[in-house]
Amino acid sequence: GPSVDAQRQPAQWAALLRNEPGIRSLLCDLFLELVMDRDAGFAFVRQADTAELDAPSLLRTAPLTFIESVLLLFLRQQLADADTRGERAVVEELQMVEAMSVYQKNISTDQAGFSKRVTAAIGKMRENQLLSRLRGSEDRYEVSPALKHLFSAEDVAALGETYRQLREGGTPVDELLLE
Repeated sequence: GPSVDAQRQPAQWAALLRNEPGIRSLLCDLFLELVMDRDAGFAFVRQADTAELDAPSLLRTAPLTFIESVLLLFLRQQLADADTRGERAVVEELQMVEAMSVYQKNISTDQAGFSKRVTAAIGKMRENQLLSRLRGSEDRYEVSPALKHLFSAEDVAALGETYRQLREGGTPVDELLLE
């Protein structure tokens, strides 16, 4: 979901840094946790691990369609690759479309419908601030570094293996939803 980015929101980032202890305390009272990466310059809130305590869930979750989750895997891989090079993760829209095209046979034979789904998935990533359009470009995006905190390496490996099996097996997938 929404996050605070030091580059794009310098005033909010500075306020967050100044008031971090108080913000953490208030969030803790609400069973929430502030996740910050000072080096990458971003922060977001997630549900705190309350173990056996039956705490209310205050954050909205949205299921992901099959193609949205595959796109997230692709973006997470792009982020990991860029991190190893010490660079920002930048992707082009055509790259994303091509990466998703290997799954088209699992979803539909309708090319126009598949393209709409990929475009909608990219839009959802933008709405959730996981992709940000680069200034002066219509088709290039930066992948949010927050993605590496949202999906662990173990999560990525498990989901990736499931989708590899689907892709290789040719099993039809209409609207696989993930929580």
